[in-house]
Amino acid sequence: MTQPTLNQPTSNQTPASLAPCPLVLSGLTKRFGPGLSPVVDDLHLSLQAGELLTLLGPSGCGKTTTLRLIAGLETPDSGSIVIAGREVTQPLMPPEGRGVGLVFQDYALFPHLSVLGNVLFGLRHLPRAERLARAQETLALVGLTVFEKRMPHQLSGGQQQRVALARALAPRPALLLLDEPFSNLDAQLRQTTRQEIRAILRRSGMSAILVTHDQEEALAFSDRVAVMRSGRAEQFGTPEEVYARPGTVFVANFLGGSNLVSGTAQGEWAETPLGRVRLTQAAQGPVMVSLRPEQLAFDTSGTPATVISREFGGRDTRYVLRLAAGQDVVLHTLAPQTLPEGAQVFLSLRGEGHVVGQDTGRLA
Repeated sequence: MTQPTLNQPTSNQTPASLAPCPLVLSGLTKRFGPGLSPVVDDLHLSLQAGELLTLLGPSGCGKTTTLRLIAGLETPDSGSIVIAGREVTQPLMPPEGRGVGLVFQDYALFPHLSVLGNVLFGLRHLPRAERLARAQETLALVGLTVFEKRMPHQLSGGQQQRVALARALAPRPALLLLDEPFSNLDAQLRQTTRQEIRAILRRSGMSAILVTHDQEEALAFSDRVAVMRSGRAEQFGTPEEVYARPGTVFVANFLGGSNLVSGTAQGEWAETPLGRVRLTQAAQGPVMVSLRPEQLAFDTSGTPATVISREFGGRDTRYVLRLAAGQDVVLHTLAPQTLPEGAQVFLSLRGEGHVVGQDTGRLA
C-alpha cells in the first residue's frame, strides 16, 4: 500500500535540485539586554531540502532561542535569516508570514476541538472543501484518520504529538521547527513517537529542525547535528561524524561521555596510558585522544586496570576502571559476566582513537 505524502510534485513546480535552501542563517546574534553575553553568537548554518537537522546542547546554550528567532518569536540583534529564498529579518517579517510550522513539547492542542478541528484550525484561509481535503490528507499521513472525531483528552501522549505535527504540516510550510517535542513522553513512548515522526517527515519530504538536549535522540533522528555551546555551533556534521570524531573536549564529553586520554603521537599512532592507539588522522607530539566506552573490552592480556564501580543498565553494563597511571576510564559491555569492585582486569582496544582539539568555543 502506498503511503500518503504531502506536496506531491506537479509539472509546473520547481525541481528540488533548483529550489532554494529551506533555511540559511548568517551571523545570527541575539542578546537579552545591553552588556549581556549573547545567547546566540554569530551563528551560521544552512539546511538542505528534506533534511532533518538537530540543534543539540545543554540548557542555556542558545538552541531554543535560535528556533524562536527563526520562527519570528524573537528579534535578532544582527545577522540574517533566509527561509526558502526569502530574507525575513530585513524588513522584519511576522511569524505568520514566514511559512514555518511549529511543534512544541506541550502539544498546544485546543482542548475544545476534535482532532480534525485542530488540524483545520490552521487552514482557515482556504476554501471549505479544500480545507477539509487538506486536513484529511494530513491526518492520513500521520496515521490518525480513524481518530479524527476524538477529542485531545481521549488520545495518548504520542497520538497528541502526531495531531500537533499534522496541524503544523497541513499549511505546507517551507520549514518545520520542533522544540523538545518528545520530552513529555515516557522512555518507551518517546522512542516509538520519535521513530514515527521521523518516518512521517521522510514521507512528506519536509525539512525540519529539532531542538533537544538528549544525545541519543539527536543521533537517532538527524541527518546532521549541530552541537551548540554558548550560542555557537561547536561542531556540525552527520551523527556518525560528531560521535566518532568529536572536534573538542566538550563535544566528546557531551556526546556519550568519551574517554579522553593524553598521549604522544607520531604519525598515525599514539602512545597512551591504554597502550598504542591507531589514530583517525596523523598527528605529531602531545595529543588528547578520544576513545568511546564501547571501544574498550575486557581481555586476557593488555593494559592492566582495577574495577572501581559497576552499573547494570539492562542492555549493557557500565564499568569504571582505574589504570595504573591513576586515570579512570569507562567501559560499556554487553557481556553477562559480573566483575566485583577491586577486581584486577586487562583491557584491549577496538577501532581507532580520534585526536580532539582544544575547547575554544569553535571547532578546532
